[in-house]
Amino acid sequence: MKQLTRDNAEKRLSDMNMGDMPVIEYRPNPARIDSDWFKKYKKLRREFIMSLTDSVELLAMMNLTQDEFMALIMGRALPDNFSLRMRIPLIWGGDLSIDNMFMCRTFPHSQKLDKFILDQYGNDIIWLPNPAKKIYIPLHNISGGDGGNATSDRLSQIAAQIVANRGME
Repeated sequence: MKQLTRDNAEKRLSDMNMGDMPVIEYRPNPARIDSDWFKKYKKLRREFIMSLTDSVELLAMMNLTQDEFMALIMGRALPDNFSLRMRIPLIWGGDLSIDNMFMCRTFPHSQKLDKFILDQYGNDIIWLPNPAKKIYIPLHNISGGDGGNATSDRLSQIAAQIVANRGME
């Protein structure tokens, strides 16, 4: 694929129904990945999903059941059809850190983002998805859970209790 400009990259994402996804310009820098990266990733993954208690408003928009919500913020499991992504891939010099991660739906968003990035392979400059928050939900999908505000309020109360129990206030 020919080199994209910011406008071209944003247009491609818009064509994928993710026009609200910010991008960053990045020059891929092939990096060596430590052999124990996956062990570190698994630990970081748990820390990341436990850190989502600060994003309860967005979690409430994901239509999770209470069991899925609890498993997520307790660091036990991602809900079905959700993925954790690296903002800057490890193979291009990204680091294993919470700041380099975000969560989104696997289908269709993570799959479309994979295609968006892979289509740019070999270019000097890559435009990488970089949502402002830890969770990416397209603006056109933010409509609240089946319970509306009650769902958000209920999940907010649960998250506040968990944070208090962890001594994180």
